[in-house]
Amino acid sequence: MYMGGPAFVKTMLSYEATTEELGGARVHEEITGLADFVVEDDRQAIDLVKELLSFLPSNSMESPPYQDMGDASERFNEGILDFIPDNPKATYDMHKIIAEVVDRGHLLEVKAGFAKNMITGLARLGGHVVGVVANQPMVKGGVIDVDASDKLARFVRICDSFNIPLIQFQDSPAVMIGKDEEYKGIIRHGSKMLYAYTEATVPKITLVVRKSYAGAQLCMCNKPIGADVMYAWPTAEIALVGPETAASIIFAKEIAAADRPAEVRKARIEQYTQAYINPYIAAERGYVDDVIEPRETRLRLVAALDAFAGKKEGRPWKKHGNMQM
Repeated sequence: MYMGGPAFVKTMLSYEATTEELGGARVHEEITGLADFVVEDDRQAIDLVKELLSFLPSNSMESPPYQDMGDASERFNEGILDFIPDNPKATYDMHKIIAEVVDRGHLLEVKAGFAKNMITGLARLGGHVVGVVANQPMVKGGVIDVDASDKLARFVRICDSFNIPLIQFQDSPAVMIGKDEEYKGIIRHGSKMLYAYTEATVPKITLVVRKSYAGAQLCMCNKPIGADVMYAWPTAEIALVGPETAASIIFAKEIAAADRPAEVRKARIEQYTQAYINPYIAAERGYVDDVIEPRETRLRLVAALDAFAGKKEGRPWKKHGNMQM
């Protein structure tokens, strides 16, 4: 699939390109993000369509089909915290946490090959269909870039169209900065995430697993952007900026005047981290509803879904919103 084939490219642009290079499955799976799924053959495609339809209602006026998967809602997630390294800068695979929480560990991942720093997919939680949105620390440290922004916004809009509740697993240090990303339009693309979440009227439940800094807080649906329920693990780090940046600014004069500035800077970073980089400050101020035990994650998320089942949110009539494109 392409706007112009090899012959046109050769004639108009004077270089050789194959059909696969211009618009093959790998191109649209990994680079353009146009392909939500890639399969080997027709039979696999039919099976995939059947599975996809099992998550969707017949129309936008219905709720997604409930299905008991034989996985107890009250199941504890024993050992789930072991997936996260003790070093807060070390990476881990968010797929393992998702698999431990959702029914039967199954996630139908959407756009799995595109913007791998963001995970999107459909699953069931206590029999309820949910849309899962998660940062992936293994790729780019979970930072949100232009492609991840588009991937998230598109998926949230799809889920809201089909009345599918959204579950966010948050662990992101920031939205990507720097000249390259600014020139791609990270502000324009990033705003699509905020628009998608504020427009969505389905239940929105967010869990902060580890990092929740700066713009990533909003882009992964925190309380100010519209989360109905906000949970955090004790491992959560919730702040506007990281401790290194904050301490370097707050104690700048003291560090500059010190005989051993590196030692003072390190001490002040540790002091700031201990005092403020935890979920309890956010909970005191109402940005987190509860700091939960990781082993209780599944049952707390299922309880929240049950509480918000059939949620209706009235909005003033308008023709449509004006999404940043």
